[in-house]
Amino acid sequence: MTELPDLALQLRAILARIEAARKAALKPAPSTTLVAVTKTHSPERIMPVLAAGQRVFGENRVQEAKGKWPALREEFPDIELHLIGPLQSNKAREAVELFDWIETLDRPKLAHALRAEIDRTGRAPRMFVQVNTGEEPQKAGIAPKETADFIRLTRDELKLPVKGLMCIPPANENPGPHFALLAKLAAHEGLPFLSMGMSEDFEIAIAFGATHVRVGSAIFGARG
Repeated sequence: MTELPDLALQLRAILARIEAARKAALKPAPSTTLVAVTKTHSPERIMPVLAAGQRVFGENRVQEAKGKWPALREEFPDIELHLIGPLQSNKAREAVELFDWIETLDRPKLAHALRAEIDRTGRAPRMFVQVNTGEEPQKAGIAPKETADFIRLTRDELKLPVKGLMCIPPANENPGPHFALLAKLAAHEGLPFLSMGMSEDFEIAIAFGATHVRVGSAIFGARG
């Protein structure tokens, strides 16, 4: 079998698993969006997934996204692009211009930089605040106990379009308690969206109310 139908089949298999997980969940979110993660994958590898109907994609780096998505958007103007990797404040201008969602808002300096670029361009990507639920020192994200204050700064004071919370649980731990914590924090702040769950654990995330799941390797295979 050629590569092209393989990717379309893998996409359909993931969408079917998402639906099955939603049906099995006691209280699923009203909807669960698949964010197909394309970091390190070429436009040629992305095209079959676009052709199969997928329109929501995630990238880790601004520079890599700049190199491939503008041309793809000319052919598929309804693409929705999410930044799911750490964002340096000096890349805020490019991120605001390119992405529809920024999922990794995690510090005041970045919040102010994004506010300045929104004011400059008039373009306002929706945002997730990244929460470091495992409080891992090497990982980006705010501490859970800082969530309320950070939401007050970003959403209430700076008027950023913060719509939800995102997390990446520690790799060697049961993700369920981390997803439950994120859902509790979001509910407390009145935030409707939860970006949580990747290729290995998205079905668990759906059981805890994920509205967005970020799946890459289960669709595209190993990184390019």
